[in-house]
Amino acid sequence: MVDNEYFITEENKGMLKLAQEANTIIFDYRTPITALETCGTSVDNSLMMNGLPISVYAPETVGCVVVDSEGRCAAATSTGGLMNKMSGRIGDSPLIGSGTYACNLCGVSCTGEGEAIIRGTLARDVAAVMEYKGLGLQEAVDFVVKERLDEGGKAGIIAVSRDGDVACGFNSNGMFRGFASENGFMEVAIWN
Repeated sequence: MVDNEYFITEENKGMLKLAQEANTIIFDYRTPITALETCGTSVDNSLMMNGLPISVYAPETVGCVVVDSEGRCAAATSTGGLMNKMSGRIGDSPLIGSGTYACNLCGVSCTGEGEAIIRGTLARDVAAVMEYKGLGLQEAVDFVVKERLDEGGKAGIIAVSRDGDVACGFNSNGMFRGFASENGFMEVAIWN
């Protein structure tokens, strides 16, 4: 165990100061991605970090969806966080039904603009359209990304069905993702 001060670095204090001066929110966890302009997100300002525009730093949401041999689904989502967010703001990741959801039909994890994901309850809606509209997993993911997000909202979804089908959908430039199954199927991708 360490004191909270351990996590406060000079770089973080400098980035918070820049965000406050620009009156903007920036992604808290910063891993530079070269040769990509936005990696699915954008910040409309000219803030620089390490000589690169802030917009090339990817948010580091990590999501996982699994199904076991008996068809039981699970989902988990961890956020990369936001710097200079409003005090008390809670993102979509910990809100079951918004950024994360699992039931007897599927497991779903979301990434993207938290407020848009929360307003659309995206993760739960994948299961709902499967149940109430009779859509398959990929159709449900596509429907939710296209129809349930606010206009201009950006999000990505990974999902698995109780039958072991995997699906993803996003309306951003790209979404880092990987799939693997017990029969040896593996896929890693960024773009459509």
